[in-house]
Amino acid sequence: MDRILIADDDAGIRGMLRDFLEDEGFDVDETDNSENVLGAIRADDPPALVLMDVRMPNKSGIEVLRELSDERGAQLPFIIMTAYGSANLAIEAMQLGAYDYITKPFDLDDVLLTIRRYIEHQNLLKRVAASSASQDRDPNDYIIGNSVAMQDVYKIIGRVARSNSTVLVSGETGTGKELVATVLHRNSGYSGGPLVKVNCAALPETLLESELFGHEKGSFTGALNQRKGRFEMAHKGTIFLDEVGEMTLATQKKLLRVLQEREFERVGGSVSVKVDTRVVAATNKNLGQEVREGRFREDLFYRLNVISIYLPPLRDRKEDIPLLVEHFLHKHRYASSSAPAKISSSAMELLIEHEWPGNVRELENIIERAVVLAQGTVITDEHLSFSSADQGHIIDIAQRVRAGATLIEIQQEVEKQMLMEALKQSEGDQVAAASSVGLELSQFQQRLYDYGRLDEREPHPV
Repeated sequence: MDRILIADDDAGIRGMLRDFLEDEGFDVDETDNSENVLGAIRADDPPALVLMDVRMPNKSGIEVLRELSDERGAQLPFIIMTAYGSANLAIEAMQLGAYDYITKPFDLDDVLLTIRRYIEHQNLLKRVAASSASQDRDPNDYIIGNSVAMQDVYKIIGRVARSNSTVLVSGETGTGKELVATVLHRNSGYSGGPLVKVNCAALPETLLESELFGHEKGSFTGALNQRKGRFEMAHKGTIFLDEVGEMTLATQKKLLRVLQEREFERVGGSVSVKVDTRVVAATNKNLGQEVREGRFREDLFYRLNVISIYLPPLRDRKEDIPLLVEHFLHKHRYASSSAPAKISSSAMELLIEHEWPGNVRELENIIERAVVLAQGTVITDEHLSFSSADQGHIIDIAQRVRAGATLIEIQQEVEKQMLMEALKQSEGDQVAAASSVGLELSQFQQRLYDYGRLDEREPHPV
């Protein structure tokens, strides 16, 4: 059971918080003295979290944090309570190592949410640390996520990694398909060889063929020497064909032969080159639809689609966002010697609310930029900069159809975005928002609840 220490010189506040948190299953201690807080933190069995008022007898909350920060130089298990409008004190507290702050008067449900977020934050840190310690790998190569959808991905990877079967990884741009290829390679029987990556969308057809299969000297203007292609380089290893759906039909035919016979000729050559290579392909297109419309060879599709792995978009696994944010905060430090930046609860809420058309890649870019803007300290709302296209929540209909979305799913996505935009423009006034979209208030609230944007529980005002 998580033990929480409530530190406040107001007995009424302490009692109310204690009763509420004990009802929620926490073990709670309380004190009205900052020296007791210092003693509790320095004890052999410190509390999991301290909920502390800024204004305390003897030493203020800021002085307590400053003293502990000098001792430990890391994030401290504190949530600070401060009077409304004391923004400077709250930011200073977070810069000194506090996890977050809440303002008085507060809502008890908001307090509970912040506490649970802290506990989850600590659990995520432990999982990331355990993962880092258990495997010697590049931090850029993590696949991050504990959602049900990602657990299904891990299970498939675990089952097929050791085989030599061809794998087709599908998913929207930015979902992490290249990371899946890396994990498959490192856990396969081909891990002793190289992982060779080819972006099929980045090269024109004439260059792509030479890039894949190599060429002989003099086979075309500028071919001054014989050159090995990527398939040959990947012998006894893995070749990753990214955006394979962008290949022309002519190149698809040549790729089919390699998959069938494990041999090919270099451009301008007549001697067959045999290779033993694991093939992992990736696409952001619906290749089944591409086959039906004549843009992709059916026989190649079945050769590639021996094992299928689908990576869900970030909007469908938002419960993974806190863990991803934690990873990117560690990856993108303000300076190599800096501690990871922190992020406020309101900034995290903005990230969770965002629809992420650019998926994990977009999230990483936003976190990297925010760390710079916050100078490696505390990321708040103003440090999060979404592009104008993102702010409009533009839905790529063509992409969604290629990904197999149904008409109902797209309609629901549009409706959800419309409701949230109405709320935003009405500054949270649900009556005005409902009127602006032609709904009764009860209908508007029911839709918000259906989309997970409204909690049916009554708040506990303080």
